Amino acid sequence: MIQPEHLTPRGRQLLNRRGFMRNSGFALGGLGLAQLLAAEGDPAAFSGKQPIRPDIDADNPYTPRGSHFAGAAKQVLIIYCPGAPSHVDTFDYKPSLTKYHGQKPPGMPAVTFEGPTGNIAKPFWEFKPRGASGKMTSELLPNMGALADDFCFIHSLHTQTSAHPQGENFFNSGFTMEGFPSFGAWATYALGSECKDLPAFVAINDPRGLARSGKNNFGNGFLPAAFQGTDFNAKNPPANLRRHQSLTAFDDKKTVDLLKRLNAKHLEQFPGDADLAARIASYELAGQMQTSVPGMMDLSAEPESIHKEYGTDTGTELKREYAKNCILARRLIEKGVRVVQLFNGSDPSGGNGITNWDSHSNIKDTHAMQAEIMDQPTAAMIRDMKRRGLLDDTLIVWCSEFGRMPFLQGNGTGRDHNPDAFTCILAGAGVKKGFSYGESDEFGFKAAVDPVEVYDFNATILHLMGLDHERLSYYHNGLERRLTNVHGHVIKDVLA
Repeated sequence: MIQPEHLTPRGRQLLNRRGFMRNSGFALGGLGLAQLLAAEGDPAAFSGKQPIRPDIDADNPYTPRGSHFAGAAKQVLIIYCPGAPSHVDTFDYKPSLTKYHGQKPPGMPAVTFEGPTGNIAKPFWEFKPRGASGKMTSELLPNMGALADDFCFIHSLHTQTSAHPQGENFFNSGFTMEGFPSFGAWATYALGSECKDLPAFVAINDPRGLARSGKNNFGNGFLPAAFQGTDFNAKNPPANLRRHQSLTAFDDKKTVDLLKRLNAKHLEQFPGDADLAARIASYELAGQMQTSVPGMMDLSAEPESIHKEYGTDTGTELKREYAKNCILARRLIEKGVRVVQLFNGSDPSGGNGITNWDSHSNIKDTHAMQAEIMDQPTAAMIRDMKRRGLLDDTLIVWCSEFGRMPFLQGNGTGRDHNPDAFTCILAGAGVKKGFSYGESDEFGFKAAVDPVEVYDFNATILHLMGLDHERLSYYHNGLERRLTNVHGHVIKDVLA
C-alpha cells in the first residue's frame, strides 16, 4: 500500500473528497458537452437528412452516376454575364422610374458602392410587350425579349455583397471567399458525365479573357481535382492536344497504351490518392480529346444558315467571336457534356462597361456595346437548341452577380451596383414558360415580393437536376460543406 507521504501533490488531491467531486463534475459535464457538439456537427441536425455520397471510381471519376431522384434536366447551360447588367434597363419594367425621372424620392441612400447618388433615371431603352405573355422587355435586348414566352423570369433575387469578385464567388460557389467548389464542380461530382471523350464540365470564357474571380468561377475547390471546369473557347482550343509531327498515329497510340499501363501500376501503389487518380484521369481524357476536340472545334462544318443566325459574320469582332462560342456551347451540349458555362464579359482590369457589363458611367453607350455582342448570338443559340429538342433535357440559366441601381451615380451617366434586387432567367427542362416570379419594389431598388436568395436559386437548379441540395455535401475540415451552406429552399412555384 502506498503511503500518503509518497504520493505526488496531484495524487493526494485525487484522494481528497472535495477534489474528487469537483473532478467528477467536470468530467460528466465534458461528456455532455462532447455529445452536444457531436450533434451540432451532424448535418442531419440542420436538415434532418443524411448526406448522399456519390459512388466515385477513382480510376474513372466521370462515369455517369444516378441522381437522388428523377430530375427534369440532365444537362445545364449557364450564360454568365460578369459586371451586372441593369435589370431596370432590360427585363424588370418599372413605370415609376419614368414617373419620378430626375427626382430623388425619400428612402433612397445618399451614398452607394462607388460614392454619392444622383436622381432617379428612367430606362435608357423603351420597354415593349413581347409574345403571347405580353412580357415587358426593353429594346436593348430585342432578340432575347422575343423569347419571353420561353423564359421563366425571377425578379426578386438579392445577394450578400456588392463587390464583383465576392459576388461572382457567391453566385457560382455559394461563398464570398475563394476556395469553394463551383456549381459545375458540384454537379459533375454528383452525376459524372454521359460524354466519354469530352470533359464533364466546360467553361467557355469570353474572347476578352477571364472574369474578375477567374478560375474560381469554375474551380473544384476542395472537391477532387477531376471535377474542375476545363476552360477553352472557339478561338483558343485546349492546349497541347496536337500530336507531334514526328509521331505517326500508330506510334502515338502505342505510347498512350504504355502510359496507361504504367499509370495503372503506379495507382496500385497509392490506392485512394484522389489527386493522383484525377491527374491520371485528366491525362487519359486529354488522349481521348485528341480525336474528339478537332471535330468539335471545326465550326466550318456548320451550315451557312447557322452562321448567319448566330451572327458569326456580322458586327464587331468581339460579337463574331462570342457568336462562335455560342455555337460551340450548343455543340458541347449536343455531345452530352454535363455542364457548360458560357461567359459573356471579362474583367482583367476593372472593365467599367468596356470588357463587361459594369457600367458606372456612360451606361447608354457601354450597355449598348455589350448588348450588341450578347443579344443576337445568345438568342440564336436558345432558338437553335429548342429546334433540336435539346431543351427537353437541358436547363438554361442566364445570370449575373447582382443588378444595378434605379438612380444614377453622382456623375449622372452610370448606375451603381445593386445587391438588393436583380433579375435572372431560367429556360428549358423543368421550368414554367412565359412566367415571372417575385417582384422588386416600384423602383427596382429592393426585392419586395417573394424574395429569392442566391442559395434558393442554386438549390432550385440542383433540384431540377435531380439533386437534393441538403444531401449533396462533402466532408471538409470537420464540416459537411454544401453549395448552399446551411441555407436554401427550392423555388417550387417556378417548376413546370
